Amino acid sequence: MTENKTMRTIRSFVRREGRLTPGQERALDKLWPEFGIDESTETLDLETLFGRSSPVVLEIGFGNGASLAEMAKQQPDHNYIGIEVHRPGVGQLLKAIETEALTNVRVACTDAVELIKNRIPDKSLDRVQIYFPDPWHKKRHHKRRIIQPKFVNILANKLKHGGLLHLATDWQDYAEQMLVDLSDNDRFKNTSQTGDFIERPDYRPLTKFEQRGHRLGHGVWDLLFKRL
Repeated sequence: MTENKTMRTIRSFVRREGRLTPGQERALDKLWPEFGIDESTETLDLETLFGRSSPVVLEIGFGNGASLAEMAKQQPDHNYIGIEVHRPGVGQLLKAIETEALTNVRVACTDAVELIKNRIPDKSLDRVQIYFPDPWHKKRHHKRRIIQPKFVNILANKLKHGGLLHLATDWQDYAEQMLVDLSDNDRFKNTSQTGDFIERPDYRPLTKFEQRGHRLGHGVWDLLFKRL
């Protein structure tokens, strides 16, 4: 008799819920119906989601949402989808959406890998950005890193031809792994003139976390690859 075992999916995140502030809780209650992407198995119609046809940028793991809100403010002609598993960060971004009167942002609080794989249409995204993902710095945990060859192929499916994949990290060994995984994929081309990393593009805001790192002498590595 063979015992059936359920294989547990390796996740690239751990839910650290934290406590919602009254402002974040109010934003979730009030603004989620308008700007939130509810759980479902249906493929998203991006034009219907935003009520218009515009370039779509998807960010995985936006933290407190400050940089995503700033980008959406600076690029009102782009549609932004932000995915974050921590509800306080989602609430904070919703507050920013209200404060800045942004209409071009939609928010999901779920597993980014599953949403992208199952609900984002192929060849629909103009840019995917993943800034400072969990480095899972212990070697035995590297398998949990979100950037892996399999996921790179999923992102390639979802990007339009000519679309961009922009990554940033302050962990050099993770940057080097990302560079290898993307360079080994013949569906992408590195936009770096030196074949490795790029200077931070003007559209990516410098975060407080990053500013503190610079003062301490920490490096930051940006990678920008184009979908062929």
